[in-house]
Amino acid sequence: MAQLSPAAAFRALHQGRTPGDPLILPGPWDAASARVFEEAGFPALATPSAGVAASLGYEDGSTPADEMFAAVTRIVRSVSVPVSADIEGGYGLDPKELVDRLLETGAVGCNLEDSAQGALKDPARHADWLAEVRAEAGDRLFINARVDTYIRGLPELDATIARARAYVAAGADGVYPFAAPAEHLPEIAKAVPIPVNMAVLPDAPGPRRLGELGAGRITFGPGLQIRATNALRDIARQVREL
Repeated sequence: MAQLSPAAAFRALHQGRTPGDPLILPGPWDAASARVFEEAGFPALATPSAGVAASLGYEDGSTPADEMFAAVTRIVRSVSVPVSADIEGGYGLDPKELVDRLLETGAVGCNLEDSAQGALKDPARHADWLAEVRAEAGDRLFINARVDTYIRGLPELDATIARARAYVAAGADGVYPFAAPAEHLPEIAKAVPIPVNMAVLPDAPGPRRLGELGAGRITFGPGLQIRATNALRDIARQVREL
């Protein structure tokens, strides 16, 4: 039997999952954290742009494209499991250059969000752009289309579903209604035929419950990097007190 390509293996991890058993993708922010997650037994990883930005000394959304791609390359190189990369809104690159640069990192997937400078993009134009990315990538990348309605002033279920369906039609492999309330998740999951990504956020249900509600994939945003930083802060305080 022919061995699956890394992208195909990553895509297969999303399929056939039962309610309550979503794919859990920890978010490494550097090579060291990626190795820790791999050693813990996770089958794949998904970088958070905010966590990577923090590790590089930038505010979320301010990381230069070259530095983000370089960081993703280091993370991919450090582990043997598939890695998906959060590349925000694509850094203004045209679809061909974006896909080429992402594939050069060794990543097998990406998050692409539908807002810029704090405002939602036109959904039809964004869907057209996603379709171009899909055409350039072929089956070499798992495209996770982030829907930012809940954080950009349009926290409406109908608007979220309309965008999600448009991105499915454009060829997205997954949709990511960032910060969607748990009570909206069943309707979103019912409305699209591809996995729904949900993030574990403060005061939100845990991964198992999100899976029961319809999530097929769980990520953590910068949450794990923040927890690690807080732990390091406690260690630093203890060392200082010594």
